[in-house]
Amino acid sequence: MIKYNLKCSNNHEFESWFSNSSEFDKLNKKKMLECIYCSSQKISKSIMSPMVSGLGEMKNDFKEMNKLFKSEKDQLIKLRKYVEKNFEYVGNDFSKKVREIYYDKSSKKTIYGTTTSKEREELAEEGIDLISIPWVNKEN
Repeated sequence: MIKYNLKCSNNHEFESWFSNSSEFDKLNKKKMLECIYCSSQKISKSIMSPMVSGLGEMKNDFKEMNKLFKSEKDQLIKLRKYVEKNFEYVGNDFSKKVREIYYDKSSKKTIYGTTTSKEREELAEEGIDLISIPWVNKEN
């Protein structure tokens, strides 16, 4: 069953139930529908908002998702702290510094910083593999 908000040619609005969505079209085409106020047979569907049920289940789903997101965020914060503790921050000079390390095979330096997408593409073309880490704010 489906409920539609209906409107007649005189702008009267009313509701009606149908066995399925095509049932309205079939009955309306045969002029078997009429306004409950003025008996007009020129009927159209009007805008309707769907009903949502199971909000209790959705609340549980949201709670589970929040737990999952918090867990993932905690893992990303741990990763950020590890990188900050064990790698040297080079900021926007990352592309330049990573090339220096890559081409100086004796360097064991570990760095982190930022690049543009164009710089990342150029580094990839040179065979320099990078890893991007979502940089989660530690305070929130």
